[in-house]
Amino acid sequence: MNELKTSKVFIADDHPLFRVGLKLSLNQKRNIEVIGEAENGFSAVERILRDLPDIVLIDVDMPGLSGIGVIPMLRKALPDLKIVVISAFDDDHYVRDSMRAGADGYVLKSIDVDALVQIIECFCNGQPVISPYLLNLLMDNAGRAEADSTDQNFALTVREKEVLRYLIEGKGNKEIAEILSISPETIKSHIKNIYRKLNVTNRIEAMKVVTEHNLL
Repeated sequence: MNELKTSKVFIADDHPLFRVGLKLSLNQKRNIEVIGEAENGFSAVERILRDLPDIVLIDVDMPGLSGIGVIPMLRKALPDLKIVVISAFDDDHYVRDSMRAGADGYVLKSIDVDALVQIIECFCNGQPVISPYLLNLLMDNAGRAEADSTDQNFALTVREKEVLRYLIEGKGNKEIAEILSISPETIKSHIKNIYRKLNVTNRIEAMKVVTEHNLL
């Protein structure tokens, strides 16, 4: 079995006690290293661009620039960066806003540390992330699927919609990767997630769903 690489984590949260506690807990885990932290959105962007972590754990609500505001800035500057919102709010509006901004996941601060470590390692090592702690960003239950069929967004992130648009236009993986300035492997991962969320297996089926539900 291949050894998992060390995941470099950045924590952005305006509560010092939470940051310190989470940092201490994560640094005790194998293959996890917290390389930086910030207490507000502006500092987070500056330090993340400097430190280049593998994954960011970011609070949804911070002074100055909120986590929701930080996410699209990071997504544009560092397309392959994994971004997980970690929040005290179990609220559909926060979840959807995070998703639309480009977050890879949304978990509550009540999450068990071991469960959070598993999510971090899966994201950073390119493995499928299947966890009951990821709120509404995955199509893993019938209730969410039914809700998405009603609002017709199928839980697609902003980036996934970009990829889907080019996919429907007939562009290849390499061409899409060049347009979006990300790696072909990342494009493959996005397409896999898109197909799973739309419950399809190819471009033709995806195009049919897009047309029927006016996704784009």
